[in-house]
Amino acid sequence: MTRHLISISDLTDDDLHGIVRRGAELSTGAAVPSRALAGRIVGIYFRRTSTRTRTAFSSGALRLGGQIIAYGPDDLQTRTGETVEDTGRVFAGMLDLLVARTADSPSELRAYAGHGRMGVVNAMTADEHPTQALTDLTTLLVHFGRLEGLRVRYVGEGNNTATALALALTRIPGTELDLRTPPGYGLPAGLLHTATEQARRYGARISERHDMTELGDGVDVVYTTRWQTTGSSKADPEWRRVFAPFQVDDAVLGASPKAVFMHDLPAHRGEEVTASVLDGPASIAFGQAENKMHSAMAVLEWCAAGGWTR
Repeated sequence: MTRHLISISDLTDDDLHGIVRRGAELSTGAAVPSRALAGRIVGIYFRRTSTRTRTAFSSGALRLGGQIIAYGPDDLQTRTGETVEDTGRVFAGMLDLLVARTADSPSELRAYAGHGRMGVVNAMTADEHPTQALTDLTTLLVHFGRLEGLRVRYVGEGNNTATALALALTRIPGTELDLRTPPGYGLPAGLLHTATEQARRYGARISERHDMTELGDGVDVVYTTRWQTTGSSKADPEWRRVFAPFQVDDAVLGASPKAVFMHDLPAHRGEEVTASVLDGPASIAFGQAENKMHSAMAVLEWCAAGGWTR
């Protein structure tokens, strides 16, 4: 059976929890990688820059026994006018899985997935970064030993990382997601509505504010991303002034003295986070980055449909 991961919303509850649990087992050494991709070919297609995600899926596929073919932004005939549909039809006859980062609409990935025989993984589109959210939940499970009841404060733009986190975390009972986004840079309204309704069904909570006041009695996690997201630009030339109050510094982290700090990386010290926070004792950002590989292997096993059993 072919499986695709284009949005967190594509996953059933069992799939979501199973992938996260499997990633945590691989991270802690409680399980070893399967040979789920033995004899299989994985296409790694990245039109945008990537350090962690590309390396995670490439090394993960190799550790699972697969072989990879890597494509850069100028390697495909789509650059010379071939349609996505024709490209997908060709891919599906030669590849078993395709991991793609486009930073564009997810409709392109859905077109690739429409041919059925080849599993497709979204390694980041403009609106969502689902494998990042799975990495984040894996990291939380490894660190805390649980997901239920965790309180997360996300600080920064309501970008594709924030979208995926909102779609994933609001499916975990008892969790709280406090979004602090700059004015004009919040979660898309439709997505926030979806996540709010989802939180209501699962017994979670989500809220969004556009200031950094009233940080309350603390959270378990403070999370930020870089201000300039891969593949995006901001129309307002003064956007840095709007973002400046949303820097995660010692005072912001100090409002939650028991919290850990997370960042999807790459980080720009002195912009979205200070060096004292990113490199400080509360930071688990680089362990989070390593978990991308473990989470990627869990995703690839799931797509291969048989690497592990829920």
